[in-house]
Amino acid sequence: MTKTATCPICKAPANHETRPFCSRRCADIDLGRWFNGTYSIPVPVEPSEKNEEN
Repeated sequence: MTKTATCPICKAPANHETRPFCSRRCADIDLGRWFNGTYSIPVPVEPSEKNEEN
């Protein structure tokens, strides 16, 4: 039994050319979410960095 990758945006089967997405449209939606700040990678703030901001 083989697993078919699914698009993380719409859950349709992924396309080989746009993997892991099913289409360029879904890839662009994902990119837009990164640009808008919907997705983010948390970074711990060091105590010295907190003092520099004030």
